[in-house]
Amino acid sequence: MNPGPFIGAAELFAALGGDTAPVILDASLVLHRPQFDGDFRTDSGRSAWEAAHLHGAIHVQVDTDLSIPAATHNHHPPPQDLADRLARFGIDADTPTVVYDSTGGFWAARTWYLLRWIGIPVWVLDGGLDAWRAAGLPVESGPAQARPVASWSARPVREAWIELDELRETECGAGNLVCALSLPAFSGTEPTRYTRRGHIPGSVNVPARELFDDRGLVRPPAEIRERYRDTGTDLGREVLLYCGGGISATVNALALVSAGVETIRIYDGSLEEWSADPTLPLHTS
Repeated sequence: MNPGPFIGAAELFAALGGDTAPVILDASLVLHRPQFDGDFRTDSGRSAWEAAHLHGAIHVQVDTDLSIPAATHNHHPPPQDLADRLARFGIDADTPTVVYDSTGGFWAARTWYLLRWIGIPVWVLDGGLDAWRAAGLPVESGPAQARPVASWSARPVREAWIELDELRETECGAGNLVCALSLPAFSGTEPTRYTRRGHIPGSVNVPARELFDDRGLVRPPAEIRERYRDTGTDLGREVLLYCGGGISATVNALALVSAGVETIRIYDGSLEEWSADPTLPLHTS
């Protein structure tokens, strides 16, 4: 499969008939738009997966299966814990894996970022289930059976996260702290799922959804890079990404890697952690 982080529908369909067919994860999960400050609601995407999914696709409930549900921030499990969870889905260190969802691509990006962190060869289906159907490719319904593998030893293969204490001491400059939320959320003009509205001082805004076209396909590399440069981001330096709870930021990471930008870390606590501390400033504008 191709060296970039995305795989197209036609290429994936061709790979399914080969000897090294990937494990396919359907990461669909519904995150509702907040109606008031502090309104955080999700619904499982399992019913949507059961109704229609790629052949053999296994549903993964990202907020429980690949997260620490009790955590209020920094939801990623430790590497070995993550590896043990993935083994239940038939994934080890060398398992080619393709992730998609039917709910906008955000949870597929989160899953991609986690698997990439510990070195699993992983791709995201460009455009998700909608692109698959638009290509006229078949779907199936009903349950799919995972084939667990033996436990395996995992370790991070790249720096992926920045913690609050380090972020507070970091002089980002040049727009290199980037918020992936929408402009209204960044500006604090709409309700937030978290404690307070606004953005971290000194950060700039590159909304995750704007890095994809109306069909949900990733934009060309030159266009992605231009959107960052328009905010003053220096793509020759490390880019730090955040959002509300570490999901939208992984979409930006996915798009940046597709554009050849690899030096990235995510503040997984994001506004969920930052806004909960009243001593930490937030700007609205």
